[in-house]
Amino acid sequence: MSETVIAKTSSTKKLVITGMLVAISIILDTTPVGTIRLPTVSATIAHIPTIIGAILCGPVVGAVVGLSFGVTSLIRNLTQPTSLLSFAFINPLVSVLPRALVGIVAYYIYYVLKKITNDNISIAIAAAVGSITNTIGVLGMMYVIYAKELVDKFAEIGKTGKLHSILLGIAAGNGIPEAIISLILSFIIVKSLKRIYNN
Repeated sequence: MSETVIAKTSSTKKLVITGMLVAISIILDTTPVGTIRLPTVSATIAHIPTIIGAILCGPVVGAVVGLSFGVTSLIRNLTQPTSLLSFAFINPLVSVLPRALVGIVAYYIYYVLKKITNDNISIAIAAAVGSITNTIGVLGMMYVIYAKELVDKFAEIGKTGKLHSILLGIAAGNGIPEAIISLILSFIIVKSLKRIYNN
């Protein structure tokens, strides 16, 4: 098989995977399927396709899938605001930028780690860090841009105290379970898709 044919085959696989992950990401963000209800919190898994795309196909694909997740989130919160924080998600710096960064960060964590450790550990850590990037990126941008508005919103539901403490509580309560779920699901899916992708 010539190098041109190999390159075209690889590009086709990458395009198919990208399209599939973008579609899954949109479905997860717009339906209850994208939320796993735990005893104390609800953990989102809508960012997992971004992590998978990044590890399998590189930072560009990861960023594209993350971008689609972010834009979908922006549109959903703009047209159907249902949460206390929906007002913040209509700002692309909150809803889009951190999601695109998830793919980039996950890829480079994976890329660096696979040079010094085995593939399994690299995938697991990249998935967890990618998930944490989503949590910190979104909450961090909210803190920077909407500090006053957030204080008022949280006061409406009886949450008082220092804003950074409230956000840290949210980050720990949601971010840690999400990172664990992302690690498990991303690992299983990436290992399965790698076998298909490399054939």
